[in-house]
Amino acid sequence: MWVEDWAPRAACKAEKPDELFVRGAEQNKAKQLCSGCPVRTECLAEALDNQIEWGVWGGMTERERRALLRRRPAASWRTVLMNAKKDSTSEAAASPSTPKVTV
Repeated sequence: MWVEDWAPRAACKAEKPDELFVRGAEQNKAKQLCSGCPVRTECLAEALDNQIEWGVWGGMTERERRALLRRRPAASWRTVLMNAKKDSTSEAAASPSTPKVTV
């Protein structure tokens, strides 16, 4: 299920913004916070669709997001990620194996 008002549910909502807008090895700490976030996909779609240049969003750094944007510059990332999330949920219900989400 896609969450429209995702920010209040984000795992990082209580964190200081400076901890999410870091460089180098510190980005790995920020990405770890994202790993268990229930709205990680929605956050990532927001950053990609709005081409947010700084910080860790949805578990991805600026560099990682730029790489996706180069591969699919005209994509509606909300649509891409919403469909991937829906497909992985359907596959998980049909199969006990871990679902794979590709973009």
